[in-house]
Amino acid sequence: MQKNDIYIIQGENYKEMAVRILRAADLAADIGDRRKRIGVKPNILAAKKASGGAVTHPELVDGVLTYLKEEGFLNLVVLEGSWIGDCTSQAVRICGVYDICEKHGVPFLDLQKDSFQTLDAAGMSVSVCDAALKLDYLINLPVLKGHCQTTVTCALKNSKGLIPNSEKRRFHTLGLHGPIAHLNTVIHQDFILVDNICGDLDFEEGGNPVVMNRVLGFKDPVLCDSFAAESMGHRAHDIAYIRMAEQLGVGSTDVAHARLISLNEGTPDVKTMRRSQRVTKLAAYADAKEACSACYGSLIYALDRLRDEGRLRGHKTGDIAIGQGYRGKTGKIGVGQCTKCFEKTLGGCPPKAVDIVAFLRKEWD
Repeated sequence: MQKNDIYIIQGENYKEMAVRILRAADLAADIGDRRKRIGVKPNILAAKKASGGAVTHPELVDGVLTYLKEEGFLNLVVLEGSWIGDCTSQAVRICGVYDICEKHGVPFLDLQKDSFQTLDAAGMSVSVCDAALKLDYLINLPVLKGHCQTTVTCALKNSKGLIPNSEKRRFHTLGLHGPIAHLNTVIHQDFILVDNICGDLDFEEGGNPVVMNRVLGFKDPVLCDSFAAESMGHRAHDIAYIRMAEQLGVGSTDVAHARLISLNEGTPDVKTMRRSQRVTKLAAYADAKEACSACYGSLIYALDRLRDEGRLRGHKTGDIAIGQGYRGKTGKIGVGQCTKCFEKTLGGCPPKAVDIVAFLRKEWD
C-alpha cells in the first residue's frame, strides 16, 4: 500500500470489512517482523455505544485482532485513554471493546493510568504515554465525525488518546489545532482503519449519527483527515490542524491525486440504523429511492452545512432526488451517478459532501 492510497469498503459486516481492507493492503508485509509490538488504538472517548456516532465499533477491533493473529502476530495490545471526566476502564466495557480483548487474549492498556515522557515535537514540548512510545507499529482506529471545536475529527486528533490527562487539559488551554499538529510529529501512525459507519454530524460525543456503513484504510493521517473533511462538506485547508500538520511534514492534503481503491461489498439500506430528529429533518429535503448509505450520508452532511449557512430556508422538502431508483429517469435536481439523466445533476458514486454543497449552492442561488 502506498502513502496516497485510500481503501474504501461499504457493507454491514464490519468485522469482515476490516479484515478485507487489511488483506488488500497486505498489512502483514508492511509490519514484517512477527515479534514487533503492535498497538491498536480505537476511539473510546466516553462510555458510549458505537451506534450513537461517538466511539469505534468493537467489530472493527475484532477484525483487526483476528487478522493479526491469523498472520502470526502475537505481541499485541489495545490501548486508549478516554477524555477527561470519563473513566477509560468503564468506557471500554460499555462500548464492547473490552470483551473483544478478552476474546482474543489481548491486554487492554488504560492510558489514564500510564506513566509518560515529555518530548520535543517540532519545537513544542509534548507529553506522551510510555505505552505508546514502546510500540513498534501503531494501528489507529478513529471515528470519522464532527467536532465542536475542530469541526472535524479523525486520525490526527485520535492521537490525543495517547497522552496523559494533564496534557489533554493543556492542549485545550493552548487551543487544540496547534498541539494536535505538533503531537503527530512524534506519534507515527503506521496504518489507519477509519470507522466511517455512523459518525456524528458535528459533535464528538455523538447523538446525531449519519449512517455511511463504510470502512476506510489509509497510510497517511493528513490525507485521511483531508478526505474526512471533504466527506463532511469542508475543505481540508479550512481546518487549521490539518493544514498545520501538513506544514510540519506529517503528511499530505492532496486528496485530488490520491488513488481510491474500492472493495465494494454492496449497497446497504440507509434504514438499518435509527435516525435522530435532526437527521430526519435534514433527510426531508431528499427524495430517496433505493439510495445506498454512503451516497445518502454524504447528502445529509452537505444539507447540514447548508443549514448552517441558512440556505435551506425557502426550499421544499423532497427537492433533491437520490438513489438507484432514479437510474434512467429524468427530473430537475439529482445527486449521485444514478441521477445522471436529470436536468441538473452532480455525479459521483458516492459524491463527496463538499462537492454536493458547492453544487447545491450554485443551483439554489
